[in-house]
Amino acid sequence: MVGVQIFGLKNSASTRAAERFFKERGIGIHFVDLKQKPMSPGEIRRFTERVTLAGLVDTEGKAWVDAGLKYMKLTDSELLAKIEREPGLLRLPLIRCANR
Repeated sequence: MVGVQIFGLKNSASTRAAERFFKERGIGIHFVDLKQKPMSPGEIRRFTERVTLAGLVDTEGKAWVDAGLKYMKLTDSELLAKIEREPGLLRLPLIRCANR
């Protein structure tokens, strides 16, 4: 059986909805709580290969505004460093199935 890996936050409604979606369909889940285990730069890079870095961040979210990033211009490396420290900046959940 094919399973999925869900990267998200336990207190996120969209993450819980994704977990429920896969459980209802009998698909195995491996959940990674980003508060407990932040994504490594390599994991972020694999997602940015499919979706651009700009597509991964939630520029309209509360975490983005609270971090004071709304009017800042960041390089990709600076943005990656901020994402590693604050996973709430990402559009969550991120879901991976095998290499997709």
